[in-house]
Amino acid sequence: MPEVYQAERTISVLFKEQKQVDDVIKRLLDRGVPRDHISVMGRNFQSETRISGFITKKDVILGGLRTGAIFGSLFGSFLSLLTGVGVLFVPFVGPIVAAGPIGALLLGAASGAIAGSAGAGLVSVLTTWGMPEDKAAIYQTRLQAGEFLLMAEVPGDRAGEFQLLLESAGGEEIHTVDKTLSRPCSGPCSSAEDLSPEVRSHLSQAAQNTFIERYNNVLSETSDEFTAEQAAWETIHQKYDEDEKGVWSKSKVNV
Repeated sequence: MPEVYQAERTISVLFKEQKQVDDVIKRLLDRGVPRDHISVMGRNFQSETRISGFITKKDVILGGLRTGAIFGSLFGSFLSLLTGVGVLFVPFVGPIVAAGPIGALLLGAASGAIAGSAGAGLVSVLTTWGMPEDKAAIYQTRLQAGEFLLMAEVPGDRAGEFQLLLESAGGEEIHTVDKTLSRPCSGPCSSAEDLSPEVRSHLSQAAQNTFIERYNNVLSETSDEFTAEQAAWETIHQKYDEDEKGVWSKSKVNV
């Protein structure tokens, strides 16, 4: 049987050019890092439209959306190999191209799962996850300036190897957190206990059941956890309102 990949740490790093990111993704894949353990964020595009929700590549391809132009060089690049590639509006940063498990964290923040209805900037998202505030602030500032943030979830005993790889590729502001990025569920959700704490703590019991049902249905159709979580949050927003504590608990009338 093939050896199971055990990710225990997440290494974050900044790159100035997308070409560097493509090269690093290829090298990580060649070293055995699964594509669903690599995340990338960047905003190296111009858009006159405020993007208020998540847009998948599939939406762009099938729907012919005008915003499809913002994907530009994603097609044909190694970034397109990653899971859950899409665009999300992040408060204080703007439209962000996100790929990999970091997308679920950003989606949860934009949906109120981390900072309530006020929304969360990238600094808030990363510090809530476990990154020092000063490092998170540097990442947010440099993302705003057009640079790229890459995050690789790696085995603890290989962290040094991958840090050297990122440094040799021109990575800057490297930081390691002794945990991986949270997923809404690892595969299908069988109960509320399978939900990540960030999601579970901001849903009432009824809303948790609604979330899980929609999540599982979409996951069975797409096999994409990010797309499934996006659909689940959309259903929550359609059926519930937040209470004063930021918990989605109030059932909407005539839903």
